[in-house]
Amino acid sequence: MDTRDNAGGLPIVVIGAGPVGLAAAAHLAERDLDFLVLEAGGTVGAAIGEWGHVRLFSPWRYDTDAAARRLLEPTGWSPPDPETLPTGAELVRDYLTPLARVPALAGRIRTGTRVVAVARHGVDVTRTVGRQDHPLLVRTVGPDGTVTDLAAHAVIDASGAWGRSNPLGHSGLPAPGEDQAVSYLTGPLPDVLGRDRARFAGKHALVVGMGHSAANTLLALAELAAAEPGTRITWAVRGTSVARLYGGGDADGLPARGALGTRLKAAVNDGEIDLVRGFTITGLTAPEGGPAAGPVQVTGRTLDGTRVLEADTVVAATGFRPDLDMLREVRVELDPAIEAPVRLAPLIDPNVHSCGTVPPHGERDLAHPEPGFYLAGAKSYGRAPTFLLATGYEQVRSIVAALAGDRQAADTIQLDLPQTGVCSTSPVTEDPLPGTSAEQSEGCGASCSTEPAEPVNAAAGQALPVVQAETEEGMARGFFG
Repeated sequence: MDTRDNAGGLPIVVIGAGPVGLAAAAHLAERDLDFLVLEAGGTVGAAIGEWGHVRLFSPWRYDTDAAARRLLEPTGWSPPDPETLPTGAELVRDYLTPLARVPALAGRIRTGTRVVAVARHGVDVTRTVGRQDHPLLVRTVGPDGTVTDLAAHAVIDASGAWGRSNPLGHSGLPAPGEDQAVSYLTGPLPDVLGRDRARFAGKHALVVGMGHSAANTLLALAELAAAEPGTRITWAVRGTSVARLYGGGDADGLPARGALGTRLKAAVNDGEIDLVRGFTITGLTAPEGGPAAGPVQVTGRTLDGTRVLEADTVVAATGFRPDLDMLREVRVELDPAIEAPVRLAPLIDPNVHSCGTVPPHGERDLAHPEPGFYLAGAKSYGRAPTFLLATGYEQVRSIVAALAGDRQAADTIQLDLPQTGVCSTSPVTEDPLPGTSAEQSEGCGASCSTEPAEPVNAAAGQALPVVQAETEEGMARGFFG
């Protein structure tokens, strides 16, 4: 799709003003294409601000986009030390906020504007004849509740997945009683040592999940327990092995991530954290009076039968899933399991790619039957629990090149990612396997390696071996837009 033939003068709408959304805006600005960025939060990077206390695994050199840097440099912006690890708050303060203020982007970003639907103007999803003659339509709700329909030449949905947590129950469904126990639940990254300290100090916290969100929260709770008597920590996981989260230690290409796993393993071995393996949640029972009336009971199935855990707070670090309801009136082609674009899904399928190589992917792999519509960033990964900012930056660079009619640039993909630290030799099963001990399923630990990335031409079908990294927020699931 070439926007140079856009006689109607309609903008390209970018949904989400996170790192990937603003990177898309930077590339659009460089190519002198009209655009508008819509952000649901009150500021750019609003979702990141909710976990601003967390430090990223990857250093600054992986966290900024090339086009964004080119726009920032003439403003006197000083790039951070490329080898330091920013917190979420620092990423917003030192990168996203200055980027949103550059002349090429300022005035083209609308905050407090939530996108509730994308469609084709005047036709529903069933209409085929003449469909491409109608512009895309983006329906928004403003801060005062006003509904506005915007016409768009193309749409890049980089809205991420933050706020769409997977349920605690098994089989992808909420556990019975989960909705009634909502007052006991927190998101994956509470600020245990800061604004949420009172909720955890001297209390019993149950952390559910086996990603890096869980690891960060568990270690913060261990630090809190050392200072606040009576603080207890239970960690419940469905699988019988946590070796994947402990990771590769010193072999990890992102040292901060390797250190996180090493520290977590030590905390469990030292008895600071009570690890409950093979725990599949089957129900939650909350007292009628809520937290003031006592703890919630979390019932689970284990290899040894039913077990009940009691907790004052339950941290649901169970990963995320994309919001697809807003896309019901556009023709998207998603893998039925991963909920990612069908050509991208096999490259990131967690059943295969718990660690391994990621072939290059760009606009051709992200395109849908709806011309001009793209998913980018963490949302393009669907339910796959791995994502790196650098991947999202390359996605939008390729998409914008295609929208500008520069097919050669769109098809020449460059990915330069850090190595992961450890490969899993067997997929993690959701529920414990009868007759399998934790020790039997601990196997894993081969260090991953790969050759340096080189540019390739995606249209020629060449594959570039680059290693898939864990989510950029340093947790279990990427939720960047």
